[in-house]
Amino acid sequence: MSDTEQEFWFCLTHHAVEGEEGCRNADRLGPYPTRQQAARALDIVEERNEAWDNDPKWNDDAER
Repeated sequence: MSDTEQEFWFCLTHHAVEGEEGCRNADRLGPYPTRQQAARALDIVEERNEAWDNDPKWNDDAER
């Protein structure tokens, strides 16, 4: 990865955006391609969960 290409993570412990050298991976979300996307990590998770919860192709309540 070149100096101009960098990835970012959102630290779940510190609620802060970190670069490659940050907390352990188990404590953070990412990588994201931009600092701005990493800052929205919790919003992105919520949006994805909402989409998956309302996916008509998936039904956890179906009887087997």
